[in-house]
Amino acid sequence: MYNNYKIVLNTAAGRRRYMQYLIPYIVSCSIVDRYDIWVNTHNGADIEFFKQVADRFPVVNLVWQPDGVVNGNASINAFYKDCTESDTIYFKLDDDIVWMEPGLIEKMVKFRVDNPHYFLVSPLVINNSLATYLLEVEGKIRLDDYYNSYASHPVLWQSGIFAQELHEWFLDKYLKTGRWEELHLGKKEMAMSRFSINSVLWFGDEMRKFAGIVPGDDEEFLSCIYPTRQGVSNAWNGDAIVAHFAFFTQREELDKKGILEKYGAVCAQQWHENETSAAVYDAVQAILKKINANEAELMTRKSPYKRVLKPITMRQRVKKLMPKIVLDLKMFFDGRKERSGFIC
Repeated sequence: MYNNYKIVLNTAAGRRRYMQYLIPYIVSCSIVDRYDIWVNTHNGADIEFFKQVADRFPVVNLVWQPDGVVNGNASINAFYKDCTESDTIYFKLDDDIVWMEPGLIEKMVKFRVDNPHYFLVSPLVINNSLATYLLEVEGKIRLDDYYNSYASHPVLWQSGIFAQELHEWFLDKYLKTGRWEELHLGKKEMAMSRFSINSVLWFGDEMRKFAGIVPGDDEEFLSCIYPTRQGVSNAWNGDAIVAHFAFFTQREELDKKGILEKYGAVCAQQWHENETSAAVYDAVQAILKKINANEAELMTRKSPYKRVLKPITMRQRVKKLMPKIVLDLKMFFDGRKERSGFIC
């Protein structure tokens, strides 16, 4: 609870490889009344991981897809219908939020209460196109060129090499040195602009005005369409920072460079600064280790959901028929085409 508001966090899940780092932040926060894990996957090992986490931490609540169908991002919308409780603040976090500054949840909830006139509020997100734009125009990061404010920017959102450089810049210069507060940049309003909703808070009373019915692309509707129709703004709390691992356009490059493991090392060190926090982190790691050891069997379990058959594209057909050496050569030359050196 905070100022008579119930505090409910939620995550559309998900992938245990990322959530091993997210979960300790949430279950150890004293103001969190409930953590809803929206089970939006067919993966048997991930599902079992969530079940065991819920057994270990009473604050965790598994929420099953209401329509009984899982189809990636397309099946997330139905979960919002349960985010309309009165006197409740909801805090949605992507499953690949891999680091939060200390006290982030409390800080963001206070910002939400202190700024009720905005529809959505977000912390400053490392690896979010518009958040990177804020860092750029505020002089917090120096780039090799001016990159404009665009949610699906071909560099700030799409480039895996840029994401790698951004994460390493943040890790080496600010996170490992404990200097992330130097990136704080205050409150920033935004309106009529789509942004990636990696980490956002809203009031249940506001969501209840449209019964939590989110049509089409949830990101477009929640960040842009609805607030524009209502004549209200969204806002960044630039004095609170989280790190978001990757968009699908970036993931392959970041995995090759071991970026997730670098955040993992930082998190392990952070959580072992005292016995209480170490116990939480180690409990999650113990569950993960057990799941990974039994992954082969868990992956054979029948999904609790209906599957949506996706049509096979011509590109996928051609790729399947191509010899591996051709694909390797294509990957090599594609890599040579994408430049580096975005951050000065």
